[in-house]
Amino acid sequence: MDALRLMKELRVNYEQEVHYLPKEAGLSLIESTSQDDSRISAKCRDAKVEDLWSLTSFFGYSTQTFVLAVNLLDRFLAMMRIQPKHLSCVSLSCLHMAAKVTEEECNLTPTVELIRIGQCRFTVSDLCRMEKIVSEKLNFKSKAITALTFLYLYHQIALSHSTEGKQVLNLEKLEAQLKACLCRISFSKAKPSVLALALLRQEIEAAQSEDMLEIVFNIQRHLKIADSELLLWSERVAQCLSDYASPECSKPNHRKLLWIVSRRTAQNLHSYRSVPELPTIPEGGWDESESEDSCEDMSSSGEESLSSSLGSDAEGQFFPLHYRRQKQRKDLCA
Repeated sequence: MDALRLMKELRVNYEQEVHYLPKEAGLSLIESTSQDDSRISAKCRDAKVEDLWSLTSFFGYSTQTFVLAVNLLDRFLAMMRIQPKHLSCVSLSCLHMAAKVTEEECNLTPTVELIRIGQCRFTVSDLCRMEKIVSEKLNFKSKAITALTFLYLYHQIALSHSTEGKQVLNLEKLEAQLKACLCRISFSKAKPSVLALALLRQEIEAAQSEDMLEIVFNIQRHLKIADSELLLWSERVAQCLSDYASPECSKPNHRKLLWIVSRRTAQNLHSYRSVPELPTIPEGGWDESESEDSCEDMSSSGEESLSSSLGSDAEGQFFPLHYRRQKQRKDLCA
């Protein structure tokens, strides 16, 4: 009964996915645009999606938030012709809109913090206005059918039909592979149902599971997906994941956010992190009189204690856990 319900839900989503696809003509226009042009290029779009991946990881947002944000961004870019200088505002607006739909209210990042961490040069009111524009143009209510929608359904169907599903399919790995594909605008042209099935097929073929592969064929027949279409996107997925696995490829999920600060701020940060000079401990042993003199020297010179000014060594094993947490909080505030 549960399997029947899943197949019915799958069919409903398959019939509705066309309403949430970016316009292919708009995507092709972006792909044909050179970097020197005054319009958004494919490289510019891909770089901004990688930034969204970094931000979703930084704020602890779910994969669902990232995928929905990319869907909103691509649909808007394929519909509207915007200048590169406005792309940051549009992309961050899409992320904030997606987060408000998919995340718990207590986990939402305040708008001002979203702008600050994203290192953007617009105001909260600018972001709110852009959200309204994006929402009106896309007629966005509260959901969108994406490749992740089908990936979750395929995963549940596979688990309900096979006992080895849990050993073969790692949902977290499939999510990461989907995010890697979405960092390339070419995959926005794929139907979400086909892209998700191509990812599933890639993983099952790698595990060489005949039973699971039969499930993929049954899903393909149920949705009437052409062999040529599935094969095309399976090959592109394989190439993308191969490129992504190479050491030359940067991984947005593991990349640190780059902070652009002034020279004065940089100097203040360096001075803040400096380790206070401490008296040298004699090698021959600790003399009680020297201990008293050393303590008097430290107090008279006005040096801060380790608990109030932790250096880089505070992350070592010799410091209590609450000192390390204290430093982490200070680093975040800095």
